[in-house]
Amino acid sequence: MLSYTGWHSWLKRVKKRLVLHVEALSIPCPNNNVQIVRKPRRAAGTENLRTADERPMVTTLPNDVFLPFAPDKPWLAPLAGWSDLPFRLLCRRFGAAVCCTEMISAKGLIYKSPGTAELFATCPEDGPVVVQLFGSEAPFMEAAAGQLRDKGFVWFDCNMGCSVPKVARTGSGAAMCKDIDNALAVAEALIRAAGRGRVGFKLRLGWDEPGRSPAAETWRVLEALGAGWLTLHPRTAKQGFTGTARWEYLSELKALVSLPVVASGDLFTAEDGVRCLAETGVDTVMYARGALRDPAIFKAHLDLLAGREPEVADVATLLARIREHARLARELSTEKVALLKMRTIVPRYIRHIEGSKQLRADIIACRSWDDFEKALHTFEAGKSSSE
Repeated sequence: MLSYTGWHSWLKRVKKRLVLHVEALSIPCPNNNVQIVRKPRRAAGTENLRTADERPMVTTLPNDVFLPFAPDKPWLAPLAGWSDLPFRLLCRRFGAAVCCTEMISAKGLIYKSPGTAELFATCPEDGPVVVQLFGSEAPFMEAAAGQLRDKGFVWFDCNMGCSVPKVARTGSGAAMCKDIDNALAVAEALIRAAGRGRVGFKLRLGWDEPGRSPAAETWRVLEALGAGWLTLHPRTAKQGFTGTARWEYLSELKALVSLPVVASGDLFTAEDGVRCLAETGVDTVMYARGALRDPAIFKAHLDLLAGREPEVADVATLLARIREHARLARELSTEKVALLKMRTIVPRYIRHIEGSKQLRADIIACRSWDDFEKALHTFEAGKSSSE
């Protein structure tokens, strides 16, 4: 790892090679169009039995799209296993201004690992979308970004914050802060492939203690290299999701760079997001676990900023939301994948509802869409009869 003195030397070399260029807070997208390619329909009665190769795939990008950074433009975070196309579309309907894909392995993309292509499936309504890549080898990251650019994607996020062991063991994610020289080589490669201002970096405070990692210098160098924005989850990698996010570091980052700064960490409710904006001065917030608990967090966020009281969803509204998510999942995924996703996410939606324990158990146990709907109907009927 570079010493503090070494960091200043590195920063001087970077500034000699690069002209510091900061994109405006609203970054324009090149002129492209989106099209969805689908195979012909099957015989009548079998339309819903999709296979993996029948999912919508991108050919080119949305036209005249801007990447917004503003308090009233909340983002959906990249969520492994969760932020797929159906969930992104659901969040957009509630006001998510920008959505990130699940994190995608650069090597998985290059080597065409099974399931990788499904992670960047999109559609015209899914814009602007940011593709998150992870990997610790600059050539693979550059090649992966190049392939995605060829498919029409413009916006990218480099995962330098994931602390999950299977990611960190490869030197990727938050482990990149243990080898800053390599992390910056990866950053340069990604920016070279995608273009200045087109790549964001999702960061942690460091591996263990913030004071033992030259985070501030890293932030400045990323700006000099041509980063478009920085997202900070103000915890260390060792913390994972324990303890409390140290929002004071968000204020420090915002003061150090002229790039847009996106806040992450401990944004469980819309009230948390609005308070974070007020306390730190960041440009916008990125909801992760808060969105998994309630996709309508984006609408609540906008309501609070507008001085309105956020709506509290009743049981009927919540069940309608669940059914809409299920409809999107069935339309855009295979039957098996869609059902598995709903079995895991619905318990998050309903855990705060009194008397929902049996519904959670029934949803987790369901083996078909008939079972799924029966569980919802039984719960709905029970609630109606008790009112």
